[in-house]
Amino acid sequence: MLLTGVQVVQGGLAETAVALATAAAGTVLAAAAVLAARHAHPVPRAYVRTALRDRERRTAFLPQRDPDASGRPRPRAPGRPLPTAG
Repeated sequence: MLLTGVQVVQGGLAETAVALATAAAGTVLAAAAVLAARHAHPVPRAYVRTALRDRERRTAFLPQRDPDASGRPRPRAPGRPLPTAG
């Protein structure tokens, strides 16, 4: 109510009504989300493992067949360590 009092002093009645309606709608949506999450059925761990395994099988991974092909940058050779801020 403190915020609405400031709204009434600085703004008009219409702005206060809009602010209250927005706050009420946000509260209703947050409560609905909490209730929906509370009533959701838990997913068994076996389904999660199966889903991860299936996704891994579907992932397109092609190994690099020719790392020395033209246009590919050469990997850096090991050398002296880079100076670090110390």
